Amino acid sequence: MTAQHRAVAIVPARDMDLSEAFYRRLGFDLVSDYGDYRILEDGRGGHLHLNATPGWPARIEDNALGLYLYVDDVDAVADRVRELIIGAGPEKKPWGTYEFAVSDPNGALVRIGRIVD
Repeated sequence: MTAQHRAVAIVPARDMDLSEAFYRRLGFDLVSDYGDYRILEDGRGGHLHLNATPGWPARIEDNALGLYLYVDDVDAVADRVRELIIGAGPEKKPWGTYEFAVSDPNGALVRIGRIVD
């Protein structure tokens, strides 16, 4: 994979500091800060861009954004956000993943997992 060929999510953030802190717990670090736009990376190829959007969405329930983060050690990430997990903790799904879900501070669904045999 080259830097020219990848997809990166631009995640709206009502509170940039709160959103950055949340994604840090998932293993991302700030690499560029442009005030209302921050770029985060996990050091393994994962990238997220946070975009200051103070009024969007008006209600968390209206946020249709979802992210899937593939990680090697699902349980270690789950331990860092245990109190935020939606439903059961990490579990094997019928579609061939071992995963769990959380919601970011703006209501985006974030699934964290890996493919299993």
